[in-house]
Amino acid sequence: MGTFVYGRRQGGRFAYKIEDRTLRHVELAIVTKLRRGEQFAFTLGERVVPSGLGTHVLWIGPHIPLQFEYMTSPRQIPINRAWIERLIQDASLPDGLHLVPEPDSVPLGSAARLS
Repeated sequence: MGTFVYGRRQGGRFAYKIEDRTLRHVELAIVTKLRRGEQFAFTLGERVVPSGLGTHVLWIGPHIPLQFEYMTSPRQIPINRAWIERLIQDASLPDGLHLVPEPDSVPLGSAARLS
């Protein structure tokens, strides 16, 4: 289980627990959008927000510190290009980026889909 950290250490930061595989794909989508100069909303619901704190909608932009912490090496996680593309497309919608299930696809650099 990895952690997505939003905000500065001293000025109020929020940490969200997200499974490493999902976090890696979210990271690649966010980095792609930021490299394009695009800003967007990222909505996190009950699955990752601590109980009783509701839904969090985060603004993702170039001046907001983000950190992606993994339990395993992110380089060992097979990449599903279709999932990244779906996350990037969703981030462009008015509701912004949401965690969505992984679509069926063969991960990059692999002959078979790994579970």
